[in-house]
Amino acid sequence: MEKGPSMRIAIDGVGYYVHLEGAGPAVLLLHGFAGSAETWRPLLADWRHQFAVMAVDLLGHGRSDCPPDLARYRMESVCDDLARLLDTLGVDRIHLVGYSMGGRIALSFALLHPCRVNRLVLESASPGLADPTQRALRRESDEAWAGLIEEAGMTAFVDRWQQQPLFASQSRLDPGTLQRVRQMRLAQPAQGLAATLRQLGSGRQPSWWHRLAELSAPSLFISGELDQKFTRLAVEMAVRMRTTTQAIVVPGVGHTVHLEAPERFSSLVAGFLLPGGASGGDNRPAMGDPPSVGQPRKE
Repeated sequence: MEKGPSMRIAIDGVGYYVHLEGAGPAVLLLHGFAGSAETWRPLLADWRHQFAVMAVDLLGHGRSDCPPDLARYRMESVCDDLARLLDTLGVDRIHLVGYSMGGRIALSFALLHPCRVNRLVLESASPGLADPTQRALRRESDEAWAGLIEEAGMTAFVDRWQQQPLFASQSRLDPGTLQRVRQMRLAQPAQGLAATLRQLGSGRQPSWWHRLAELSAPSLFISGELDQKFTRLAVEMAVRMRTTTQAIVVPGVGHTVHLEAPERFSSLVAGFLLPGGASGGDNRPAMGDPPSVGQPRKE
């Protein structure tokens, strides 16, 4: 194991890269598809003074390994790896923050390893797809994306990936930020991204809709006003949950709230995770106040 703020940790022969920074309550950060631990670097200047941050490169991304065994990329296996990674670091319980794909993994981890999670923050995330037809269509779509990576290469893939309507609001970012995001995507290993699409997509992972009421960790859902799909999903998830829940909609931004409104995102996360952070006073889903359950609060 390397010494210092960054290290590689081997889990069953597969190396995970982890960036460690700060002191305080332990927070594990999970990036989205085609991202890496670098996703969170602009936010660490604030968080390192409040938390012991662990930003991991998920399997097949960044500086973590890309094992040839596709079973290692399945949701249950990835969550088990993360639990063992925490064991290696000597961390029992964590706050957990996940964006998009990382949010799906974070939610899965909180359900599969509930005793390890204190509080949960999901940004632009979903519990998967319950409808069999939608699941099949998503698997077909993910296979097409994986094929594009393998046949046309990473540049062609990234060019098409970032043209999706989901990321349209990123066009208003400054050129330097846009270039940083593009370079992070281009730097991802093609083999790892293709394997992730085939095994960890929302059409392949278990659907957790029927288990949301089991979630024990107080939860915060963050979405962007311009991302209507994931704002709706956040509300639907919160309504089904029995634990204390908040769903906050950030105005004027889309899917990547942490990128498009970093100061607001940082403040929301810190305010929720710090001792005494807002979580409501009972076990009913809380969409902030005064809006009632089912109506997202705009911040």
